Parts: sequence; structure tokens; C-alpha cells
Amino acid sequence: MGNTRILIFALACVASVVKTFSYEPELGSARVVFQTSYGDIEFGFYPTVAPITVDHIFKLVRLGGYNTNHFFRVDKGFVAQVADVPNGRSAPMNEEQKKVAYKTVLGEFSDVKHVRGILSMGRHDDPNSGGSSFSMLLGDAPHLDGKYAVFGKVTKGDETLRKLEEVPTRREGIFVMPTERITILSTYYYDTKMESCEEERTVLKRRLEASFLEVEKQRMKCFP
Repeated sequence: MGNTRILIFALACVASVVKTFSYEPELGSARVVFQTSYGDIEFGFYPTVAPITVDHIFKLVRLGGYNTNHFFRVDKGFVAQVADVPNGRSAPMNEEQKKVAYKTVLGEFSDVKHVRGILSMGRHDDPNSGGSSFSMLLGDAPHLDGKYAVFGKVTKGDETLRKLEEVPTRREGIFVMPTERITILSTYYYDTKMESCEEERTVLKRRLEASFLEVEKQRMKCFP
């Protein structure tokens, strides 16, 4: 009986560990694309994990806030970090962009692990000081788990991240920074659900056209 209890407890522990390491939240349908001189990077959001952060970053994207911004930090195997919008853009902001760019959000910390491709909010010592700077993980960083807010992940463009990792860098204090400016030339976004519906509409249209042609053939055959 005692051995059975020990076995059940051990299995429960293993199951708990597996769940912790395999947990991956569901991505929302929105996708954002950052176009850089090294290629495109597409990412999606985790709205169930960090809804406030997702709303904030996505609003900045929709306002064009990240256009002309840049990656101020590229630490191979660790992070590629996007500069905060107010200080990172080469173009001036309009008033609407300023209202959002200077806001900070609550730290939405979770159990989602910091692994390659994850998007994680930058912040100062204050856990609720996240603004518009965020990192794209270039490797696993378990020391960040639970301390920085994960809000999405890269869905396409890992080859672009690998190109960024090969850019020459210099160290300034704790930061490893590229020696050249890696500019986000432009950004755009789309919804995968709408894209799926468009594909379905196209398929349906083709089927209807094919059906119409078949009906017309039968009509011509039977009612010349």
C-alpha cells in the first residue's frame, strides 16, 4: 500500500513537471509583421496570458508607432530587443502616437517559459514600468521566467533573427548592441481568421462557378 502511494505521488509529480514545461498558451488570430533590412519578422499575441500588454502593443502597431524604430540590442543566444517608441524612432510621433507610447502597463507575469521566439516586455526595476520596448528571445532564458511579462511569440522569420545574431556588436555596460542601426522600416498587421474566411470564400466561389457550368451543360443538353 505504501509503495503504491509513493508511485502515485511520483507520477503526479512527473505529470506536473511535464505540464509546466509543455504549457503553451493559444495564440490569438492577429499577426504583426516587422519589415527590416534583414528580412521580415512575424509574431502573434497571447491575449489570455497578458491581455493588457497585448492591447497596448497592438494599439501602438496599429498607430504605426514602431515604424522607423530599431533593435537597439542584439545579444546572440539571448535577446533582440526593440527600443522604446518615444526614443527609438527616427521619425517624429504624432499626438495620438504620443498618448499611447508614453503609457506604462501592469506587469502581467505568468508561467509561460522564456524560450527562443518568445516576446517579453522590457521594464525598469518597477514591475509595472513596461512601456513599448520588448525583446524577442534568441534562446532559452529561464532566469527571466515569472519576472518579465510574456505576451506573444515569433511565428515566422526565425531566419531573420539568425541574421541579426550575426551582426557585429559592441558592449555598453550590461547591453550588447549592434554597431549598425537595425531599422524597422515598416510594419503591418492582419487577422488569420479573416484570411481563412477569404480562402473559404474563394473555394466556395470556384465551386459555385463549377456547379453553374455543370448546370448550364445539362440545360443545353436537355433543353436545346
